[in-house]
Amino acid sequence: MSIERIEILGVPVDICPEEFLETEILELLIKPGTKQIVFLSVWGLLKARRKNDFAECVKRADLVIPISKSILKAASFLKMNVPVRYNPFTALINILTVLDSHRKTFYILGGKKKSLQKTYGNVRKTFPDLQIVGRYVGYYPKNQEDNIVQAIYKASPSLVLLSEGIKEKDCWAFNRYNRFSSSIFIYYRDAIGIFSDQVRRVKESTFNAGREIWNEILKNPLKIFLIFPYLYFKILLVWHRILKK
Repeated sequence: MSIERIEILGVPVDICPEEFLETEILELLIKPGTKQIVFLSVWGLLKARRKNDFAECVKRADLVIPISKSILKAASFLKMNVPVRYNPFTALINILTVLDSHRKTFYILGGKKKSLQKTYGNVRKTFPDLQIVGRYVGYYPKNQEDNIVQAIYKASPSLVLLSEGIKEKDCWAFNRYNRFSSSIFIYYRDAIGIFSDQVRRVKESTFNAGREIWNEILKNPLKIFLIFPYLYFKILLVWHRILKK
């Protein structure tokens, strides 16, 4: 069985069973040029339906992994094969485990100095055979960008993790696509916060139940208004199913 790519409301989503993740990562490492893995939420899916850089980023991504339960329900509702949903931090750990077992290299970009330093130490301890070839804080001044890009280009790490403090998020690597030699890029905002014990990881039971949005609302009550784009998402699904019939 190979990775299958479907489209939900015109947005690509990959069906990648967990047992095929290691093979997929190793194949991406062999592939030349800049590669990208995107963790796609339902909000990201809605954003990717518009004409913008993020939409192009998702279309060109080598692996689009759904992280919202709503995406799985949407695939089922539209009578498509249902993707495998991943907890983004668990997926990142699994990817780092693959890289560690094959003695690959890693670069970390994001976070503040203290949290980045702690992340560096925790990653080294957890993945002793994974060589960290560089790191740099997020929120960096614009005049440092060329130096960062050059450092990543020269180190040519197997994986570059982008996290807190990278304004362009997933689009950071996409917008600099031709400036790197051969690396996989992943953006996950909370990665450094979790690695440095400054952000509490969502419980697996909460994630599996699809209730992680309530954690976000507790942190930022204004996110309750996400109900409106969510209702729009539901209306779009009904409309597409009617058109399909």
